[in-house]
Amino acid sequence: MLPDLDVLGFGLGIAYSDPLGHRGATHSLFVAIILAALASFFHARLAASRLATFGFVLVAGASHGLLDMLTNGGLGVAYFWPLTDERFFFAERVIQVSPIGYRFFSAAGLGTLKSELLWVWLPASVVLILMLMLRRRSGRPTYGAR
Repeated sequence: MLPDLDVLGFGLGIAYSDPLGHRGATHSLFVAIILAALASFFHARLAASRLATFGFVLVAGASHGLLDMLTNGGLGVAYFWPLTDERFFFAERVIQVSPIGYRFFSAAGLGTLKSELLWVWLPASVVLILMLMLRRRSGRPTYGAR
């Protein structure tokens, strides 16, 4: 959710279409790499290796922008900022865009939740279950097991 802190820019007069606006720089692969590098310094506190910490945060940050490129609204994502300010969408835009602010608590917000359950959380849950099954099958302990 960290990339979406860019909505605070609206209150500072930063336009949506600005490179620092909503779905701008904070949704870029570049910022995901920077955040992953910063997080890797805290790997010991997270009880993970530096590489695992870097990889997890990189995938989380990079996937945020990619998932927003699957939404059906907005101006696109500045995924390749700072190389370009151009904003991108995927050809298929299957995820209902989320209303910003208090409008999230409406029928449109409920539609967004349903869409995200179908297109984000269900596939992610299937991948997680498959990974845990493979891990258990390999004889490696699953997370939380002693």
